[in-house]
Amino acid sequence: MAEEAQPLPVVSYLKLPENGDPYLEGQKCGSCGSIFLGEREVCSKCGTRGSFDAVKLSNQGKLYVYSIVHRSFPGIEVPYVSAIVDLDGGGTVKGNLIGIDPDPEKIQFGMPVEVVYQDALGRKDREGNSYISYFFQPANG
Repeated sequence: MAEEAQPLPVVSYLKLPENGDPYLEGQKCGSCGSIFLGEREVCSKCGTRGSFDAVKLSNQGKLYVYSIVHRSFPGIEVPYVSAIVDLDGGGTVKGNLIGIDPDPEKIQFGMPVEVVYQDALGRKDREGNSYISYFFQPANG
């Protein structure tokens, strides 16, 4: 029986260490301290070039803004909540908010959320490899 392959990350800044928990990786400007997702050469805040270090981002944050999506591509279940979250310690990330009804009465701006890592809704590549993604959910406590 073949060993099941580790799932693939859906984005380059989702890191899957061999012996550890998944995490999101940011790039921190050595000049002004701003944190961004994805590789970059120039800081969009201060303009410094080539002064970035990789940093592990927090799995805790606060909901900055959200939108309830009612129409999407075929095969994508709607409604769902698309959200932007400010992570504790720096970094702003877009993703889906899960574990809460897509109802404005139940979602509060500034509510604490946590990043969770799960199967990417059953998506697979041409070779049948599965993907892992990140989502936000209301924080416990």
